[in-house]
Amino acid sequence: MHESVAQTRGAVPSGVVQPAASTAKSPRDARIDVFRGLALVMIFINHVPGTVFEHFTNRNYGFSDAAEAFVFLSGVAAALAYSSRLHAGPLWPAIARVWARARTLYFVHLSTTTMAMGIMAAAALHFGLPELLTTINLAPIFSHPLGVMIGIPTLGHQLGYFNILPLYTVLLLAAPAMILLGGKRPFLLLGISICVWAAAAQFRLNFPAYPNPGGWFFNPLAWQLLFVLGLLTGMAMKRGARFVPEIGWLKWTAGLFLLAVLIWRLEPEVAAIGRAGLGALYDLGAPYYLVGFDKTFLALPRMLHFLALAYFLSTQGWVERFARSRSMAPFALLGQHGLAVFATGSVLSILMQAIKAGIGDHLTTDALLLGSGLAVQFALAYGLRRTARMKAA
Repeated sequence: MHESVAQTRGAVPSGVVQPAASTAKSPRDARIDVFRGLALVMIFINHVPGTVFEHFTNRNYGFSDAAEAFVFLSGVAAALAYSSRLHAGPLWPAIARVWARARTLYFVHLSTTTMAMGIMAAAALHFGLPELLTTINLAPIFSHPLGVMIGIPTLGHQLGYFNILPLYTVLLLAAPAMILLGGKRPFLLLGISICVWAAAAQFRLNFPAYPNPGGWFFNPLAWQLLFVLGLLTGMAMKRGARFVPEIGWLKWTAGLFLLAVLIWRLEPEVAAIGRAGLGALYDLGAPYYLVGFDKTFLALPRMLHFLALAYFLSTQGWVERFARSRSMAPFALLGQHGLAVFATGSVLSILMQAIKAGIGDHLTTDALLLGSGLAVQFALAYGLRRTARMKAA
């Protein structure tokens, strides 16, 4: 679901900081592709709930999950793909190129949403599973059909598990303005982004849902902050610089924070103490988005955990060696074809939810379902690479 960094020659790690300056023709850093591929795998597993395997994805070991990585890497990839042309001009063709990608994402979202509805309808009609029509926000199709017919193309009505591409589409539409400002005044862009994030959370500002009440599950006004950090990271890399310098004390502070969060997540007694402490701060008047874990408004603990993880990993030399190892090559390939793999995995996850509703939860069948779904995605990525090479030849 991210821009292909095959369009660029730079290298960027999966973190807030960039590697040392490199020449324009240096091979790109494998870390961005590997971490994107790993995120795709974890999202696919999490989108087939009820399996034992979801207990081993990254969301069980920290406050953040793969969604934060996806949005941040989307910003990095957008900067790598588009910032040079936007800064060099002519301006309108450069903007049109970004918006063309947003248009692609929009139509992919509509296509996958339609396929998901068809899968659930077929399962209900032919396999006696009408209960599926009350899941993943399908019920309004029957209670408010005309409203849903308006809401789906206007992105106001989003199915469960199909709500991150609308966020990315909106962020790409705003990306040209962000890149132009960030290229000249990066800290002004960051300051504006932080203010928008805080205002959205403080005043509960969100894009409206329709016909359901409420707003988007991934609130663009909140999640734009991670996207902006990704943009600034990518633009700094294009200059051969680092957006956040590698500082010893900051690196180890991030590492200790990650360790504390890991203990929190693994030890119920520690989690109880931590939540009691945050609850006490809330009772004293601290805003919920500073002491809670709300995903829609990207609460601070979630964001800090991801940023600490990204920063720490990007300062570790072994991470790059690990990403370039032969064992990680398949995951890098997934990351290089993120949009196609993500869309395919999303549809497959709904198909497997329908199958599990009919056969129940079993370790063996869950392993077969997830294994076959991942095999399809890896095969797709290999096929796309093969096709690209044949075209080049």
